[in-house]
Amino acid sequence: MDNIEIKKFANRVRKNILFGAYSAGSHSAHIGGAMSVVDVLSAVYCLANFNSSLIGKPNRDRIILSKGHACLALYGCLIEKGVIKRSDLKNFETSKSYLFGHPVMNKKKGIEFSTGSLGMGLSLGVGVAIAARINNQNYKTYVIQGDGECNEGSVWEAAMIANQKKLNNLTVLIDRNNFQQTGTSDEILNLNNLKDKWNSFGWETQEIDGHNLDEIRQALKFDNSNRPKAIIANTIKGKGLKIAENNNNWHHTVLTEKDYEKAVSDLDEI
Repeated sequence: MDNIEIKKFANRVRKNILFGAYSAGSHSAHIGGAMSVVDVLSAVYCLANFNSSLIGKPNRDRIILSKGHACLALYGCLIEKGVIKRSDLKNFETSKSYLFGHPVMNKKKGIEFSTGSLGMGLSLGVGVAIAARINNQNYKTYVIQGDGECNEGSVWEAAMIANQKKLNNLTVLIDRNNFQQTGTSDEILNLNNLKDKWNSFGWETQEIDGHNLDEIRQALKFDNSNRPKAIIANTIKGKGLKIAENNNNWHHTVLTEKDYEKAVSDLDEI
């Protein structure tokens, strides 16, 4: 899939996020963090060995959204991959739905693990990558986590194990949108130079523009390194929803009809 197709895919995913948040009348949809990760997550789904026919098959690539509060981006991608129906978003976060406010494992629907307890996704990814080795399978494992999530000690325990095991079948992508629920990442716990940190833990590390598909595509290429890979993707929280961009009030905010219609119209022009 070329970058034009991935861009169109990502644009549709953004519309799916807005549709889910608005049509369900959600008071806790994490729109800002979902929108920031769209380009990275869309590229992974478009370039990985994953489609609806591979659901449940052992050779599928594993994609784990560790920052589970951004689940609408995950659901949006699964819609575009033909795994779930867009109409199911109308019941997002209701008792009638399997699409909860954080992903709940449902492998028939492409949801690999229950996530959202921040810091756990990379540990799951390490286990899955080790399992591939044990079972002589060549699937890849991708873990998408937030920059605020890197505050968690469990992330660095998993990072050490991944390096110790030389898990070159594992890639973590950090959505660095520089915000957390209650403020900026620097204010809450300054991560300083994330690239240097991941390098110091023995990972092959790159820092990219998380909205530039050329850079994302290049970073996702697997090479002959015997190390796990960390991609720090610098992103804009709320990207694609103009009133939400770099506005932390949209960490979770109710989307009004007026804002929804304007946002969809803006995306139609892209």
